[in-house]
Amino acid sequence: MIVCAVILGLTLPGERRGRDEGNAAERAGAASGATPPARAARAGGTVPPTGSASPRASAPTSAPPTPIAAAAAGAVAVKANELGQVPVLMYHRILNKPQMSLDRSTKELHDELTRLAKDGYCPITAAEFVGGRFNVPAGRHPVVLTFDDSTPGHFGLDAQGGPKPDTAVGVIEQVARENPGFRPVATFYLNKDLFGMDDAQAAAGLAWLRQHGYELGNHTVNHPSLSGMSEKGVRKEIGDMEDRIVKLAGAHTTTFAYPFGAVPKKKAWAEKEDGRYAFQGMFLAGWRPSVSPFDGDFDRWQIDRIRSEGKIKENDCTKYCSVAWLDYLDKNPDERYTSDGDPNTVTFPKSAEDRLAKEYRGRARTY
Repeated sequence: MIVCAVILGLTLPGERRGRDEGNAAERAGAASGATPPARAARAGGTVPPTGSASPRASAPTSAPPTPIAAAAAGAVAVKANELGQVPVLMYHRILNKPQMSLDRSTKELHDELTRLAKDGYCPITAAEFVGGRFNVPAGRHPVVLTFDDSTPGHFGLDAQGGPKPDTAVGVIEQVARENPGFRPVATFYLNKDLFGMDDAQAAAGLAWLRQHGYELGNHTVNHPSLSGMSEKGVRKEIGDMEDRIVKLAGAHTTTFAYPFGAVPKKKAWAEKEDGRYAFQGMFLAGWRPSVSPFDGDFDRWQIDRIRSEGKIKENDCTKYCSVAWLDYLDKNPDERYTSDGDPNTVTFPKSAEDRLAKEYRGRARTY
């Protein structure tokens, strides 16, 4: 599933690159794009003319942008930076004893979530992240936990109607009990085999997840690579899965994760089909933190994720998997998203103002 071609789409820790809208970066299992170019600087001045042509008459200039308001004292005290990077962690099977390279043990999951809690991270859902409205306490950092393929190790209900303790949800709930303030939420990207449950069990299970703040996402019926499929095939895989989720859960999904990170020939086929599905965000398969949803470089249709893994040699996890990236962000806190504690404002150092997406200027605060 994970191939070396993914490296073409990577950024070394600390580097920031923009996206070329005409080319999607290659991701795990996909070979459908080119390496994104370096992000162009967005300086406020004009570019000086070249050559010897005479200058033309000056055109009327638009009014300067409204000055950004000053940050609240509390936000300054915690060094808020809501234009920083956000880790979106990608998990696959959760087992007591891993069997394949993408598997994580329940202990490994517990240890990683405990680390996140101790390091001041607060989980939010993928839908909350995409929407740019999430309530993370001041000084803490959002993290998005995503689980692909709806395998039995992700979730199950015990005889008392609660989550089985040896599942991902059971571990998340345990870590939340052990670490007050660690919000027990995650996003589950679903395939047809819903946690190994029959339809009656699945309906009850999906209801429990939604009632407790977990997000349900679409991951296609059969988990194919969409990169070489026809429009009809793409829409059937996504639409049929959406129909199944709506039938069992009574609600549409908000976000979608590409199987293998593979984008179809035309992204619009996956993004929306009138009357069946209409996503607000699309997630890839690796291998770097996402830029902030308030950053001008944020592309809701191609959001990066990080594979959960230690610093192993495989697939260059020494640099690009979760442990390496969390280490990097700990050592470079100025590059990490730090909340100002107010979901209605976007606070950041004044030096980062050129990175702010213009639609958020009214909510912006600087120091």
